[in-house]
Amino acid sequence: MSADRPLQIEGLTFRYHTRPEPALQEVSLTLEPGELLLVAGASGCGKTTLIRCINGLIPRTYRGELQGRILVYGQDARSLSMAELSQQVGTLLQDPERQIVGSFVLNEVAFGLENLGLPRAEIRARVEEVLAYLGIAHLRDRETFYLSGGEKQKVALAGVLAMRPRILLLDEPLACLDPVSAQEALALFRRLADEGVSIILVEHRVEDALSIRPDRVLFLQDGRITYFGPPDRMTDAVDYRQVKLPAPLILQRAAAEPPPRFEPAIPPNGREPLVVFEDVSFAYDEAGPPVIQDVNLTIRQGDVIALLGPNGAGKTTLVKHAIGLLKPRKGRVLVGGQDTREMSVAQVARTLGYVFQHPGHMLFAPTVREELAFGPRNIGFSREEIERSVAQAVEMVNLRGLEEYPPLALSFGQQKRVSIAAVLAMRSRILVMDEPTAGQDYGNYMAFMESILQMPGFAAVLFITHDLDLAICYANRVVLMAGGRIVADGPPPEVLSDMELLRRCRIVPTSLLRLNLEYLPRTGRFLRAEVLAHM
Repeated sequence: MSADRPLQIEGLTFRYHTRPEPALQEVSLTLEPGELLLVAGASGCGKTTLIRCINGLIPRTYRGELQGRILVYGQDARSLSMAELSQQVGTLLQDPERQIVGSFVLNEVAFGLENLGLPRAEIRARVEEVLAYLGIAHLRDRETFYLSGGEKQKVALAGVLAMRPRILLLDEPLACLDPVSAQEALALFRRLADEGVSIILVEHRVEDALSIRPDRVLFLQDGRITYFGPPDRMTDAVDYRQVKLPAPLILQRAAAEPPPRFEPAIPPNGREPLVVFEDVSFAYDEAGPPVIQDVNLTIRQGDVIALLGPNGAGKTTLVKHAIGLLKPRKGRVLVGGQDTREMSVAQVARTLGYVFQHPGHMLFAPTVREELAFGPRNIGFSREEIERSVAQAVEMVNLRGLEEYPPLALSFGQQKRVSIAAVLAMRSRILVMDEPTAGQDYGNYMAFMESILQMPGFAAVLFITHDLDLAICYANRVVLMAGGRIVADGPPPEVLSDMELLRRCRIVPTSLLRLNLEYLPRTGRFLRAEVLAHM
């Protein structure tokens, strides 16, 4: 035991009262001063539970059976008050919606400092310093409600850094960020570690996280440590089908295995217009700038559309017009030939199912089964149809065994899958998903994307994503947005080969994109690395 060591965990085991099996089992680790530790593993493996144990939310907020001990600079974490612990340990939650409490950015960043009772002048100085440090000074007077998901993530991080913690816990900090913002965030984390802050980075985007040279990597599986050591050996210790590794590595490993077979069930080359945007513009505030401008877009039968673009480009606002949650200030949106101004949200939902970016906006039922049955029941499915739809949705997104669990007691990644399953069970003709891979491990999201696209009945699928590789693997059409406008629309090889356009839209070429561009003369289309391995 050392008072100089930021963190020491010994034999940590924890089981939630709402779950029969332990979330963590016999976890022991150390964190050194200025160390950056990457924690990876499948959705639901215990990563977020580990974070909660370190920052004191377990056992104070989340109840259960806790064994072992956690030492923060030599002191037992359970002997420290939350106020004392929060001055040593700062946490960026996976879902910024659950962290932001202030109505305006300035108030949000100052919130923790005000609770510490710091002088007003020092609070102001720290807030301005951290906003400039993160490059978001232009957001200081904005209302937090109207920020994009990525902007909310940066504001939440600003509130944490303003407290100047010595240990920083980052739970999926890249989930809502566009690729350039993610690179900037990772560079910031590396810089903070180099300046002496000890960091635990929980992240599914392992390939991106490895680029900043974490000092060590911890891999969890079913609540147990299966690897803890240097990054260069981690790639040999994990399954490439579970953890997203660089494409050249996947190419090497997949060559020795049978090629995956995948054919989408959505009828190709359909020309029936399903959703039509005609000169649509919208602003949340009548006096404010437009969030989307002069948008013309037609979603046709057979489209699998990846909607890409930087944080704040207007992607989610665009989609909310399609489902009738927002009405255009100018122009019109037609769903099935009918103007959304003349339709209720419930009417639109029969045609178009929408998975929100944040699952907490959708989930409310006491069990997963009841959550999935709610939509089909309300649109008139029979009992037999409901049971069949629920069972099929559970299978498609890998929720077997969790049907009787409370959705809000699950991990963020599992909650995301529940929200997707809830929409799948309604059998809408068009499926729209906002950041479907947020909080998902590679194996899960590849499996459920393939299940969705192989499911008969969908006429079209649209997904908003910052995951360029998801677009490469599954989209037959890419729509790029920037500054509230559509700046490109076409087949993936056509749109994603324009490097200058990608740069302007804050999209960073991945190893899979480079590999596909290299193979394109032979393949004629973009493919998964596992398929390219057999070309």
